[in-house]
Amino acid sequence: MQFIYVLSELEGSATDYKVLKDAVTRTNGLKIPQVEGKILTAEEAGGASVEVQNDRRASSKPLKEKTSKAERRALQEAQRAAKAAAKAEGSKASSSASKVVTSENTKPIKATKPSSQKNDGSQVAASDKKGGDRAPEKDRKKDAPHPRMQYDDTSRVEKAKKRAVVKQTEARNRVELFRHLPQYEHGTQLPDLETKFFELDPMHPALYKVGLQYLSGDIYGGNARCIAMLQAFKEAIKDYSTPPEKTLIRDLTARISSYVSFLIECRPLSISMGNAIKFLKSRIAKLPLALSESEAKTTLMLDIDRFINEKIILADKVIVEHAVTKISDGDVLLTYGASSAVEMILLHAHELGKEFRVVVVDSHPKLEGQLLLRRLVRKGLSCTYTHVNAVSYIMHEVTRVFLGASSVLSNGTVYSRVGTACVAMVAHAFRVPVLVCCEAYKFHERVQLDSICSNELGNPDAISKVHGREEINYLDGLVNCENLQLLNLIYDATPSDYVSMVITDYGMVPPTSVPVIVREYRREHLWS
Repeated sequence: MQFIYVLSELEGSATDYKVLKDAVTRTNGLKIPQVEGKILTAEEAGGASVEVQNDRRASSKPLKEKTSKAERRALQEAQRAAKAAAKAEGSKASSSASKVVTSENTKPIKATKPSSQKNDGSQVAASDKKGGDRAPEKDRKKDAPHPRMQYDDTSRVEKAKKRAVVKQTEARNRVELFRHLPQYEHGTQLPDLETKFFELDPMHPALYKVGLQYLSGDIYGGNARCIAMLQAFKEAIKDYSTPPEKTLIRDLTARISSYVSFLIECRPLSISMGNAIKFLKSRIAKLPLALSESEAKTTLMLDIDRFINEKIILADKVIVEHAVTKISDGDVLLTYGASSAVEMILLHAHELGKEFRVVVVDSHPKLEGQLLLRRLVRKGLSCTYTHVNAVSYIMHEVTRVFLGASSVLSNGTVYSRVGTACVAMVAHAFRVPVLVCCEAYKFHERVQLDSICSNELGNPDAISKVHGREEINYLDGLVNCENLQLLNLIYDATPSDYVSMVITDYGMVPPTSVPVIVREYRREHLWS
């Protein structure tokens, strides 16, 4: 309710004010506020109360505060400016601002609440804030890694099946804990893919060959798989020709993406392969538009050769030079599985005349350590061979542990073949330093704390059979049993607490300095 006060000079004491206030309150139901140095007289207060009551009977709605013409004009100008700013920033608040401007133009006499100006100001502020955050948000989305396929999402899996080139049969007894990972019956993809050779029109033969080798397991190991993929891309780029009415940059990027999808269907990509694909796509995007098709293809093929030579071949040589300084005469060096970088380190140290012994630890089902053992023995190195279940019994003799890695993540976690974490933890318990040898192109900004959220599942039949012992067939006939689930993990995650040093082509760094390597590697590719 709106009151009209008539102020006069204060006459009388505080008692007179109290008596007057009580009398007016009993008669009119009004309260008289006290103003510093001034009060209302009884007659004036009574007249004001009667006037307010008459106004209340005339209209049940409260009166709106009228604004002057200058204020309304200023409000309109502010709203027009807000509308223009909202349009420039692509904000959705432009529609609400235009409605307010239209109502002001059509009804200039109608009073406007001061609160509407406040609301408009808040809307403009919100739109400004939204528009200002939009560009950085897009940049962050570009930098964020692409979300991996979750195979427990039924709708996405069905869409992927329609686009798939390799028809795969889902495993009957899927492990519940790993339902988000692809679980297919092995042995059915390769024959089906071989029969479709002439049906795959857009697929280059070099990519088709590499995909078959991934399926059959003829190519394994992070560096070998990455080099084979890049060389296949090089052959595809060499034979590429831009279709009419299309640009090389966009069409070739789409073609590379289709090749990558085919390779993923054959076998999931490693982290190093993902980094190599990002490098190739970035080089395609940075091609100058003035280049001809032949010049652009030549540039890309040279970039692929440079990546293989600098990031893989030369990087391994630098790692060998750093790691050899950590080997002394009389050392007992332990390694797990078969790592190309670790093999080069051991052979180079032996060529330098250093006396040491090598312990090769192996595990089922691949038994990769046997291949490494065979090559080391042929070169004249003194070796000991054992399985991972006996690593705790031989660790007290070991002076250093050299391990390979499929990737090193941003939090220092080492992502490598399954069993690496077990060896590293046993070495940590015996206070034996663990040295991880990994090229910088395998580093990734992802953070992973376990081996469940992201992993690769191998053939479950491989762990149900004993290698080289056909007569041991205890699980024959039980593979398809409903209450039996076979799990063959390919990788595991080793926490950074169990890693003493990471040897890379950028130098020897502790696991806590891995983010620095990731930053330098990305900066190098941004300016290359």
